[in-house]
Amino acid sequence: MKLELRGITKRFGDFTANDSIDLLVEPGTIHALLGENGAGKSTLMNVLFGLYDADGGQILLDDKPVKFEGPGGAMAAGIGMVHQHFMLVPVFTVAENVMLGHESVHGPANLLNIDAARETVREISQRFGFDIDPDAVIEDLPVGLQQRVEIIKALSRKAEVLILDEPTAVLTPQETDELLAIIKQLRDEGTAVVLITHKLREVQAVADTITVIRRGKVVGTAEPTASQEELASVMVGRAVTMRIDKTDATPGEVMLDVKDMTIIDTLGITQVRDLSFQVRAGEILAIAGVQGNGQTELTEAIMGVIPVTEGRITLDGDDLTDDSIKDVLAAGVGFVPEDRTEDGVVAAFSIQNNMILDRFHSAPFSKGLALKPKAISENAERNVEQFDVRTTGIGATAGSLSGGNQQKVVLARELSRKLKLLIASQPTRGLDVGSIEFVHKRIVQERDAGAAVLIVSSELDEVVALADRIAVMYHGRIVGIVGPDTDRDTLGLMMAGALEEDAA
Repeated sequence: MKLELRGITKRFGDFTANDSIDLLVEPGTIHALLGENGAGKSTLMNVLFGLYDADGGQILLDDKPVKFEGPGGAMAAGIGMVHQHFMLVPVFTVAENVMLGHESVHGPANLLNIDAARETVREISQRFGFDIDPDAVIEDLPVGLQQRVEIIKALSRKAEVLILDEPTAVLTPQETDELLAIIKQLRDEGTAVVLITHKLREVQAVADTITVIRRGKVVGTAEPTASQEELASVMVGRAVTMRIDKTDATPGEVMLDVKDMTIIDTLGITQVRDLSFQVRAGEILAIAGVQGNGQTELTEAIMGVIPVTEGRITLDGDDLTDDSIKDVLAAGVGFVPEDRTEDGVVAAFSIQNNMILDRFHSAPFSKGLALKPKAISENAERNVEQFDVRTTGIGATAGSLSGGNQQKVVLARELSRKLKLLIASQPTRGLDVGSIEFVHKRIVQERDAGAAVLIVSSELDEVVALADRIAVMYHGRIVGIVGPDTDRDTLGLMMAGALEEDAA
């Protein structure tokens, strides 16, 4: 099925998110929609999927104009969409989620035909090698498998055009490779795939056609053979440095000292076991590892979010082991959590209030029990400009922002005060190349200003580029601490638990 968009325009008040956009997607092709966060990519696809009404323009399928009253109409016409934040019911099974919205019944009592949904899941899983149990409960599945359930949902509705919105934002490198192989298979079977992304490596790996959107307008097309620098410059509108320029670290005294840490969760499962490391002032220690090997629990324990079962945490000589989150923040720790939506921002709060979530009770933002609106708004305006947060205004809610712009709000809040320690978990997840360049520079600036920096990232490129030392985690323990010049094969083996530091 051929998809064409002609002159699509979408406005939110005075803000034009899509400005007369034309797009042609041929059957059996992968069409990458490349652009910065807030460029209008997701808005355009939400118009196509019937979630938004366009203020102008036409949608054509096989040269025939169509208009969808909602997602149901789009799905009935053969358009499927996998959103960046999955639309699954956590307590339902895979089969129940797949049949949700187009339930079939059987028998005189009109009972739900769950067996038919199970068979659909098995058939599509076998076809693409998904290996998903139809009776598995969604909340028990890792993120990568949840995404495959979303794809099964779309394919079960006979989608001929499949929209994937930032599909690798929450995936490990291994899961990303598997997804890219699935996308190629979908294309080879005749499905038209629209890939919304800002990750240049992935675009080069799978795209047949690339359309670049900047600030709501199509600014050009590119060939997949274009270099990353060429793609980045078209996307951002300026030359972008694809490497991190930083001098060698000059570490000072030990700032963070984690000694013999063990964390046992509420189910009695040991998530972190007998783990020790130090981070000195003026250095970046990056934690590498496949997500789910205790990194989340490690950072949350340092921040006081979850208790430490055994061990001790000190910051600049002061014991933080049993401190509250408020006390840890007050001690000079900045925290960028891995899940910005759940833990980084309050979606219903304004951008200006999100900028002071951990400082609203102190000067210059309050005096006594009274908030100081002028100081709060000036702080927000300054941070929005400095961190290039794309928004209609500081009074807009954080929930109205794209994922990447929400991340910028979190970073602006944490990096706009003096820190002894910065903990950043997946700091550039969901960011475009221009924003990544900026964030990396700011992290290095924190190091050079004397802060200790602890980075957790599943992006090996990021780990190698930023780290002064790399600690590799596997099954809740550190299997080795190595230099950033360690070759990738060795790091990969360590991440898989196949190589200890001594062997490396």
